[in-house]
Amino acid sequence: MILGVFNLEIAVALLGLGVLLMGLWLPPERRRQLGYVAAAGVALVLVCSLVWPPLQLRLPVAPAAFQHLQVRWGDVFVLDLLALFFKRFFLLAAVFVLLLAAHCAGDLDAGAAEYYSLVLFALLGMMLAASACDFVMLFVALELITVAFYVLTSYQRQRVMSLEAGVKYLVLGAVASAFLVYGIALVYGLSGTMQFRELAARAEALSGQPLFLLGLVLVFAGLSFKIAAVPLQIWTPDVYQGAPTPTTAFLAVGSKAAGVVLLLRVLFSAVPSVAARGCGLLMLVAAATILYGNLCAIPQQNLKRMMGYSSMAHAGYVLLGAVAMAANLNQPIPGGSAILFHLGAYLFTVLGAFAVIALVSRTADADTLRNLSGLSVRSPLLAATLTLAMVSLAGIPPLAGFFGKFLLLKALVEQGPAYHWLVAVALGGMVVSLYYYFNVIRAVYWSPPPPEADLSPIRVAWPGRTVLYGCIAGMLALGVFPEPLLNAAARAATVFHP
Repeated sequence: MILGVFNLEIAVALLGLGVLLMGLWLPPERRRQLGYVAAAGVALVLVCSLVWPPLQLRLPVAPAAFQHLQVRWGDVFVLDLLALFFKRFFLLAAVFVLLLAAHCAGDLDAGAAEYYSLVLFALLGMMLAASACDFVMLFVALELITVAFYVLTSYQRQRVMSLEAGVKYLVLGAVASAFLVYGIALVYGLSGTMQFRELAARAEALSGQPLFLLGLVLVFAGLSFKIAAVPLQIWTPDVYQGAPTPTTAFLAVGSKAAGVVLLLRVLFSAVPSVAARGCGLLMLVAAATILYGNLCAIPQQNLKRMMGYSSMAHAGYVLLGAVAMAANLNQPIPGGSAILFHLGAYLFTVLGAFAVIALVSRTADADTLRNLSGLSVRSPLLAATLTLAMVSLAGIPPLAGFFGKFLLLKALVEQGPAYHWLVAVALGGMVVSLYYYFNVIRAVYWSPPPPEADLSPIRVAWPGRTVLYGCIAGMLALGVFPEPLLNAAARAATVFHP
């Protein structure tokens, strides 16, 4: 039974160890191919998650009973529809990231096999995070993710910028972990339990104790670091700019989504009553994150740094769905499904943008807007992918980003006039974002290239084309035919139904 609950995690762990060992046996010139092996292995695990989940999650039942479909290992690990949604999300993101990393393996100073295995171990942490229903499992999963990214961020050790990014991420990540651990200690000291189900039964009686509330605020601050929300967001632009581009892509998509699922588990599985009372705090954090991310992105000339600030803004949009859930605990599905759909759209959009950056930028200073000039001539495919990604991030129809933002705003508007000011802030942020997103498109198509610019055609091999075509298809399909993902998101969000 334990193997049935952990079968996906065991498969990823064995794959990571296998790639690491094969890297010892293969000659250096063939280790790059291990990225394709790892991507194929993760894709196989993804297919297995779709066709071979535990029997309890395949029974045909009425929608009202979806929240009861779960398999538990004690009160530490749960495999329910929400966990399966995020595990598939992480697996799909890892396939794209591994293909991109294999294509760019020549830019890695250290061993490629070790890089692929670290990506797989970070993936393992994300999958554990999706099923965490206990503070111990939450902390273990977060640390596995974070420690793997400490190394992945500074992997290009001959680049000062990469080392600087790794040090900043290490120091600030340690601060966030300290907040998280101290918050967990306060919550455990007052409640006497680490398990979310037991904590939910005791949270109402403890909600009047200041130390208990302080502990939850510290836990929220620690998780805010993972999603790059105010006040622990300052690491994002430096780390995004300095890390290898495949690392940045996985950090922007996988690590952020892991923080989101843990935040949802804590707020709406462990302490829903306290989350409802703290709705005002969530609103302030969401508004501050949206404004900070969008306003700071305006003057940026480095594309990866701009994407870092854009990531902050999108963390604020995700928090709009959390506000909608906290405002109406009896109907959390609209807000929860909006968050999950937005993340699904965000996956294809952001991976598409970073894939273009990785394929265009082969030096430390080549990821600036100035160096995008002439891209439409050098590679129409790369130019079209980056344009679609920027348009989707801006929330313009008919791409996936529009429908994700629309669902988040709709869920918030339905909560009443008291939340309309936050809707106005979000709309204002979206209008501001049009400037810097379309500034990228202007650089691609209309900015004259500098005299020293390389205008030779960019040839994209099949791994890069696979990622690009997959992201384009995802952005278009989810914008035109959103129903399949929306239905899956709504089923997953029933986990939070009372």
